[in-house]
Amino acid sequence: MAEPIIAVVGAESLLGREVRDLLSTNKINAGLRLVSETAEGSGKLTAIGDEPSFVAALTPTALEGASALVLAGSPETAQHIASLKLNIPIVDIAGALEDQPSARLRAPLLEPHDFRVAPDAIQVIAHPAAIAIALVLTRIHQVFPFRKSLIHIFEPASERGAAGIEELQQQTVNLLSFKPLPKKVYDTQVAYTMLPGFGEDAPVSLAEIEARIERHLATLLSFSGSIPIPSLRLIQAPLFHGYSFSLWLQFETNPGVAALQQVLNESPIEVRGAGLEPPNNVGVAGQSGVSVGAFSIDRNDPQAIWFWMAADNLHVASESAADVLREVI
Repeated sequence: MAEPIIAVVGAESLLGREVRDLLSTNKINAGLRLVSETAEGSGKLTAIGDEPSFVAALTPTALEGASALVLAGSPETAQHIASLKLNIPIVDIAGALEDQPSARLRAPLLEPHDFRVAPDAIQVIAHPAAIAIALVLTRIHQVFPFRKSLIHIFEPASERGAAGIEELQQQTVNLLSFKPLPKKVYDTQVAYTMLPGFGEDAPVSLAEIEARIERHLATLLSFSGSIPIPSLRLIQAPLFHGYSFSLWLQFETNPGVAALQQVLNESPIEVRGAGLEPPNNVGVAGQSGVSVGAFSIDRNDPQAIWFWMAADNLHVASESAADVLREVI
């Protein structure tokens, strides 16, 4: 029997690189076929680890015989793939096809054991910020139900792909040399700035991203019953990579920091308690799950606790995609 093939479309993107590296070392019983977002040319060489690999142009031949497709590129490429009506399972890691009638939101770490998806469904990986928050809130609420929660989410440039990182980098350099700032991605200054929104001409608004996170989070929390939906605020931070979160939870009866840490301290959640450096977006790069720390009782509300959380956005999304692909393959 021939080995199944997973075709990664958009293999040159940040998400594409992350998922192809993860799949190549994750012992999935399938071969990888790397596919570009463009149909131009005859393909090119890239590297997976230390090994050279070929990235094929996006043609019907490149998709032929694939057992599953991973969409890790632009929304335009994802829409083009969907329009082809291919009889191949699709895992949309970039979230471009969630409005398709057959789309189903996926986050295997949070799904009940009897969760099933139709074979012809487009399996859309939930937003990594929603997955990270849901992991923590679900774990807490099962043992210590809380009344309210408030979460500030600090978004990195890597959520806008390589273009977002390059624009932040170039803005930083240009500011120091008193040159005009590129603003194609954000339509405003991101370097050295905390933003509640992007400029009017940005391709996507921060409010749209915030609404998507909230929508996905509501679905993921519903798997575990009546967990109160948190109040969310998404903030664009001048960070290249990795999410940071500030969380505030109010309980009926405050369980205390030690009890809360004990409940949380089990994979895929890492607790960094007293004596350890609090989690940060740099420290979690390439790590699975989420890291929490910097716990403290709210000085103005004895029933509430503050804490901090960090997660690698690309890795969280890619691991969820790998779990879905195991089911598909």
